[in-house]
Amino acid sequence: MSKEKKINSAEESWEIKDRRYVIRGDRSPLTFTIKSRHTEKYPLLYFDTDNNTQRALRYATNQASPFVDEQKGEVTLRHIVFEDGALFVPKQEQALQKLLSLYHPDRNKRFAELMPVQEAEDEVQIINYQIDAMMLARDMGIDQAEAIMRTEIGSQVNDLSSKELRRDLLKFAKDQSYLFLELAKDDNVELRNFGVKATEAGIINLAQDQRSFTIGKNNRKLFSVPFDENPYSALAAWFKTDEGVEMYKSIAKKLK
Repeated sequence: MSKEKKINSAEESWEIKDRRYVIRGDRSPLTFTIKSRHTEKYPLLYFDTDNNTQRALRYATNQASPFVDEQKGEVTLRHIVFEDGALFVPKQEQALQKLLSLYHPDRNKRFAELMPVQEAEDEVQIINYQIDAMMLARDMGIDQAEAIMRTEIGSQVNDLSSKELRRDLLKFAKDQSYLFLELAKDDNVELRNFGVKATEAGIINLAQDQRSFTIGKNNRKLFSVPFDENPYSALAAWFKTDEGVEMYKSIAKKLK
């Protein structure tokens, strides 16, 4: 009675189908060859967690497995070549598919399998982020808009007209939707912007060494900036303290 071959755990949910692979990154050379067999000089290995061993890989067109230790008799070797940045592998070529989709050390680094369903789901998620971000940007108040854009372009935000600010905000919301939504949820962004505006207006002063804030002509010390913290992030946090809330109200009146 023949012993039944044990299926590698990586293949448990394997589906028999045609597959397409693409080179990752911006380059799509006319031809691109990836490693196709293990040698001492150019290793091609897979760490098998089922038995905690490194297993040598080799693409042979006349073998049913990409593992050298499972191949029998003479082998017919062939290079693995991408043309115009892509490689189509029909379902009949299971050894090559499994090598590329499951075991090759360069998968998802130098090349990847195209997953139409997953790609569609990812695109839908991206579009939803863009819609949410742009709707929020469209209705956002000018102070919050300025605060968010200051995180991107710094003091240049002071030179923008209200229409330019709104335009740049919408572009930022479209191009970096997730980051925009995260910034919009962060109330410290507005508080940091408030602190910058108060400093630019000369209401409060940031020491030259950026380790403390003072206020007034006599440079009364407000607080010391903790070591290794951004001064305006620290100021934003301080504005939330009991002492800081009162000072925020006082500064806000002067800014108006």
